[in-house]
Amino acid sequence: MLFEDRKDAADRLATALEIYEGADVIVFALPRGGVELGAVIAERLNAPLDLVFTKKIGHPTNPEYAICAVAEEGEPICNPVEVRRVDPKWLQAEVDKVRAEIKRRREYYSGDTKKSKVAGKIAIIVDDGIATGFTMMAAIAEMKKRQAKKIVVAIPVTPYDTAKKLQEMADDLVSLYIDRKYLGAVGAYYRDFRQVSDSEVIALLQSANIDADKKTDTTSFR
Repeated sequence: MLFEDRKDAADRLATALEIYEGADVIVFALPRGGVELGAVIAERLNAPLDLVFTKKIGHPTNPEYAICAVAEEGEPICNPVEVRRVDPKWLQAEVDKVRAEIKRRREYYSGDTKKSKVAGKIAIIVDDGIATGFTMMAAIAEMKKRQAKKIVVAIPVTPYDTAKKLQEMADDLVSLYIDRKYLGAVGAYYRDFRQVSDSEVIALLQSANIDADKKTDTTSFR
């Protein structure tokens, strides 16, 4: 165990990210677990909070084995060896199906709220942990497509090999613990790793938006 819970991880990660306080930053969290960290980090950095959606595509004969990950925008991130072994038409159909599900999830979590404009800004992508890195890589690809000026990946714990890949794709990797002997599951690094509910995600987003509005209102009276 390394962290008591996500709040503990978020507080420590926010401290490591203080170099970005005051910069033109948007915090993007991967739902659901990443949102609990993202809300804390956004508040500490005085930055807006948004979501970035990614979803894995499992192998046709073993759905639990991820061969690709897809985001709202950008190209799918795939295992090239496995992709060569599957039917391209099947894969494209899966990509289309996953993108439709991602669209549904954004509408469910965010309603009519438009995606933040990140072009020319710093995107900090947050999750509560990582293993293969496919979903995070898909999130990085999306931020590149949306023309973020700088992409920062913020994760409490990262496997060593995955960290090397993320460092190649992103401009900065902020990780509290890069483990050469990864324990195999994110939850192994937390004492309390309860599931975050959909209602908690929505509440965290609403609270972040209300706080952002208050800051804007306060500024307008100065």
